[in-house]
Amino acid sequence: MKLYLFAAALLAGFSGFSQQTLYTPRDVQKAYKNGTRSPDGKPGKNYWQNKGRYKIDITAMPPSRLIKGSETISYINNSPDTIKNPNIKLFLNIHKPGAARGQSASRDYLTDGVFIDKIAVNGQTRPYDNNPGTFTNFRLRLPDALLPGDSVKLSFDWHYDVSVQSGREGMIDSTTYFLAYFYPRVAVYDDYNGWDRMPFTDDHEMYSDFNDYDISIHVPANYVVWGTGTLQQPEKLLQPAILARFIESFTSDKTIRVASKDEFAANQVTTQNNVNTWQFRANHIPDMAFGLSNHFVWDAGSVMVDTVTGRRASVQAAYDNKSKDFTYIVGFAKEGLRLLSTTWPGIAYPYEKTTIFQGFAGMEYPMMANDESYPDTTFSKFVAEHEIAHTYMPFYMGINETRYGFMDEGWATTFELLLNKQHMGDKKAAEFYKQFRVTNWINDPNAEEDIPIITPGNVLTGVASGNNQYGKASLGYLAVKDMLGDVLFKKCLHAYMERWNGKHPLPWDFFYTFNGVSGKNLNWFWSNWYFSNGYIDLAIEKVAKASGGYAVNLRNIGGFAAPVNVIVTYADGQTETFHQTSAIWEKNQQVTKVLIRTSKAISSVKLDGEIFMDADLSNNKYNL
Repeated sequence: MKLYLFAAALLAGFSGFSQQTLYTPRDVQKAYKNGTRSPDGKPGKNYWQNKGRYKIDITAMPPSRLIKGSETISYINNSPDTIKNPNIKLFLNIHKPGAARGQSASRDYLTDGVFIDKIAVNGQTRPYDNNPGTFTNFRLRLPDALLPGDSVKLSFDWHYDVSVQSGREGMIDSTTYFLAYFYPRVAVYDDYNGWDRMPFTDDHEMYSDFNDYDISIHVPANYVVWGTGTLQQPEKLLQPAILARFIESFTSDKTIRVASKDEFAANQVTTQNNVNTWQFRANHIPDMAFGLSNHFVWDAGSVMVDTVTGRRASVQAAYDNKSKDFTYIVGFAKEGLRLLSTTWPGIAYPYEKTTIFQGFAGMEYPMMANDESYPDTTFSKFVAEHEIAHTYMPFYMGINETRYGFMDEGWATTFELLLNKQHMGDKKAAEFYKQFRVTNWINDPNAEEDIPIITPGNVLTGVASGNNQYGKASLGYLAVKDMLGDVLFKKCLHAYMERWNGKHPLPWDFFYTFNGVSGKNLNWFWSNWYFSNGYIDLAIEKVAKASGGYAVNLRNIGGFAAPVNVIVTYADGQTETFHQTSAIWEKNQQVTKVLIRTSKAISSVKLDGEIFMDADLSNNKYNL
């Protein structure tokens, strides 16, 4: 009771208006009490997060599927807590028979999982039994507790087989692998929920700390490795002609063919050592991923992402020569980076490069995407830009995707619409958005579709989880954008991203940042759209003459405070559109009245939500 009262008092005191309308779970209340988070949306004065420095060695020798690894992690405890049993993530144990999964697994997906050959703590070997019942989490018992402000050195040797069936990672073909989640890692220990012990079930995504990485990947001659981070000493890996093109691509506006299929076949790409070591480094980043092949075509170019400093980012593509759409991917990705950096979100792309690697997942990683090939290049562009948009959410912002996936998928979906407006115009972009992000949800009357967006995603499965994270959440963000206007909305968004870049924001940090920066108590909207089990269904109840024009009485049957166009047809046949933002529902979210100011006679009134599609169109028109 004391904790609740403390949090409530804090919330009520913020900026002079009550925040108590938003449900606040006990773990967030605890963070307010501890001062790690603040009800004004800012990190608290006592905010902390832990960090690791990873030194990793990987050996991959295709066509063997065996991957061998060794690593040393210097893990720093910045928390005020004493750590005795850190949680370790072994994501690739999702391939083990018996692992909990959100979907069925074929024989080609299954492997023996990750086999730990050795564990050491500060150089002292620790026991590990490779229990068949251990899946994507295990507790490592430290011989000595890790005190606040102290660090520990953890060492792992391990091996695993790349799965034949590729998903987010695995074999692309017999000599092309995509390596992701391939290393043991310390789970996130955060200020509000402690250890992240949520199992990885392959239908939700990740939660990672911001770490420093130094990774070396040993592969045979003629294999190129593409991946997260800065490639070290490329002059020792690439033959002179290839190296020259590679270097040129970092400043070129055009797409350069760095290496062709024929050059791979003629052994003209890499240094002809028996084994080459590709080393990549990156700091303060949530993950690393790599693709390797001895025949994938390699294209590259660059684009200016920061007009103030003139900084450019490299854009690279690695793909099978048969995939015709990938010949355009560098151009697609360059345009995506330019628009993301200058329009929405309008923050310069934070990394030195991005690489689109042809695979099967449609999945994002820092500086990397594992994307399918499509016959429709419009869809190829759509997917590439969506995955690149994830750079900002969750990689620039360390979002817990497993629990609150709407904080990243909803934003990537929003950015994809805003970019598509630049590419194809408002009308076509809206139709594209409705087709892929709204129609399936709004046309499905099942109860699970009405589960509140704020519901932790790790307890949801199926289409309800997907729609909550993508279309529903995105529509909520777009409704706020419509209500605040672009200038104020962007000011709020930038404040949120500046406050929480490189940290671990929660939904409440986002909501309260927007409240404070906008100077508006938007809790009525957050509660309506993200905390309630509503949908979109507006109806015209009555249209009648009123002082100065006509009064249009609207009822919100579905519950969501959606914007809408009120389209009036006059007696003379002319039409006029009166746009209403979600603000019309602020005082009463069940009924409202819209005044149409006109001296002309009206013959009919119709509602059109555009991308805010209505579940029942039969009550959207009223004839006088």
